[in-house]
Amino acid sequence: MAAPGGVWLVFGFSPEEAAGEPGPGPGPWRLEAGSEGISGVWPAWSYVVLETGAGLEVRSAGLRRRLPGWAEALPSETHLVLRGAAAAGAWRREAALRGAPQDELAWSRSLPPQPGQPLPLLPGGFATPRPPFFTALPAGVRARRLVLGTEHALALGAAGEVFTWGGGRHGQLGHGLLESELQPRLVEALAGVPMRAVAAGGWHSASVSEAGDLYVWGWNESGQLALPSKALAEQRARDERTGTGSTKPTPGREQRAAEDAAFISIQAFPALLDLPQDLEVSTVSCGSRHTAAVTRGGELYTWGWGKYGQLGHGNNVSSDQARRVEHLVAKGLQVEEVVCGPWTTYVRVREP
Repeated sequence: MAAPGGVWLVFGFSPEEAAGEPGPGPGPWRLEAGSEGISGVWPAWSYVVLETGAGLEVRSAGLRRRLPGWAEALPSETHLVLRGAAAAGAWRREAALRGAPQDELAWSRSLPPQPGQPLPLLPGGFATPRPPFFTALPAGVRARRLVLGTEHALALGAAGEVFTWGGGRHGQLGHGLLESELQPRLVEALAGVPMRAVAAGGWHSASVSEAGDLYVWGWNESGQLALPSKALAEQRARDERTGTGSTKPTPGREQRAAEDAAFISIQAFPALLDLPQDLEVSTVSCGSRHTAAVTRGGELYTWGWGKYGQLGHGNNVSSDQARRVEHLVAKGLQVEEVVCGPWTTYVRVREP
């Protein structure tokens, strides 16, 4: 029987098991839940915070620690921000792994008693898991969701509009330029198309419309936009020359060879991405250089950097094509949620 909150499977790098530089894991493995179950996952590179029936728990290599009194997490490799009913606080990573002692707070902020929007949003602004920890939002930006990339941020407005700001050198802001923006700026290319979800990767972005269309933009060095990647095409050619890759014809190989004449390293405007069979998307998540999308039928598609098996295709091959994770289909598992860590993909499934 499934634990409360659903069953979570993990592909790729495991912050719970690995120390140092790991190889690709066998994946997927089941995230141990215990009787209380797991209802939320917030991954960093070297640790992960879980929402269980008994409260938050932080896990790292050989370590598990309860975080009593907190409800949400925003982790990074330098600090962990936690939010509770009446306050938010930040600890250095080492202190967080010790259980976030009260006397080791790096930052704190009192919160009003009414329910708030999910982290990173806080009343009047948003939190970041590094100093200065809190940034005010302009009064004209009413965000219902906010996500953070390595150098940029996306906010989903009350009417489904998308605002972006921060570093823009990889086109991750979607304004058609490679310049930074100090303040939230409306992504005009998406104006008039209400969005229901946004995601930020290391240097790429994605959004899902109310109609189930998926838009991607930013850096495509590892195929994380599911657009033709020169680096991956060159790798495929090297593999075929040396015999280390598949030399068998694959569907669309000739067509892709023709498309490879127009590689895309940076996509500075949002691009509509067509999944196979015109599938509609319910949600999307971005890792450092990979992307995962869940269809309304509960299937998982992944693409981008795959060195640690985070794409879930049973290998460590990167891909610039959206591919269905066949392991989940073969097991009869329907996907309800996906959360990408930097090198990992966490998937909540419903068992048959």
